[in-house]
Amino acid sequence: MQIHVGNLARDVGEAELRLAFEPFGQVEAVRIVTDRNNSISRGFGFVDMPDRDEGLAAIEGLNMKELMGRTLDISESLGHRDGKRDNRSRGGKSKGSWSGGSKRRRF
Repeated sequence: MQIHVGNLARDVGEAELRLAFEPFGQVEAVRIVTDRNNSISRGFGFVDMPDRDEGLAAIEGLNMKELMGRTLDISESLGHRDGKRDNRSRGGKSKGSWSGGSKRRRF
């Protein structure tokens, strides 16, 4: 089960996050998302726990709890799984957008 951890303090490292989750069960992986330009934490991360029941217990036990001065926002990750992304538009012009052109209103 992949768990989204939001509102992380910038000083929280992967080791501290792992320590917070380990009392609830086995932690497979911990990733804190960082800015690609300066490697500073973006304030959220992910924890992988192989046992769903342990993951749900961790969510219930840690959500809205304080870690290093910040109240954690923890939920089950609903993002893409297995590296597959959905096909939703990410902004910009789409095929169906009206660009004006020669379509004029006639009265």
